[in-house]
Amino acid sequence: MGNREDLLAGAKRCLIEKGYSRTTARDIATASGVSLAAIGYHFRSKDALINEALIEVMREWGVDLGATLAAEAKPDATPLERFEGAWDRVTESFDRLRPLWTTQFEVLGQIDHIPDIRAQLFGALKEAKVGLAELFEGVDPEAEPERARLVGSFYQAMLTGLLAQWLVDPETALTGREVAAALRMIRA
Repeated sequence: MGNREDLLAGAKRCLIEKGYSRTTARDIATASGVSLAAIGYHFRSKDALINEALIEVMREWGVDLGATLAAEAKPDATPLERFEGAWDRVTESFDRLRPLWTTQFEVLGQIDHIPDIRAQLFGALKEAKVGLAELFEGVDPEAEPERARLVGSFYQAMLTGLLAQWLVDPETALTGREVAAALRMIRA
């Protein structure tokens, strides 16, 4: 890898190990084995570098999670069975990806001060909503854009809320089966 790629890899490691606001330029230089001056040369600033690294990490996570969920879905499963299984796989990823999740929540708390990330997250969130609607409900976003938006927004809100609960108290966080049971109770 070249210096630019090494810096991105080092910044990703620092994001996961230290979080967004606690990562310094020196941390990234040390983690990447590249000089401190190379950050300015390749990225203009530590903030630009860490923002790019965060976007890459989130994109990689999204691709990984999407593949995991799609690969394990049974084609003959009922919507509720798909729902339960998918939520179980999502919550299983929480533990493995805890540092990334905490970093994302940290960034959300600072979003008004980092407009570059806000713009990136806006696009990523829109894409994620459509993907969730397709995954959980089989919604074709081209044929039913409004349904995809509404259903996807609902699932995104559930994901964010369940994740927040899990970060605080993973022992009592809901499983896919429990979320499905709660939805049945609400519908009744």
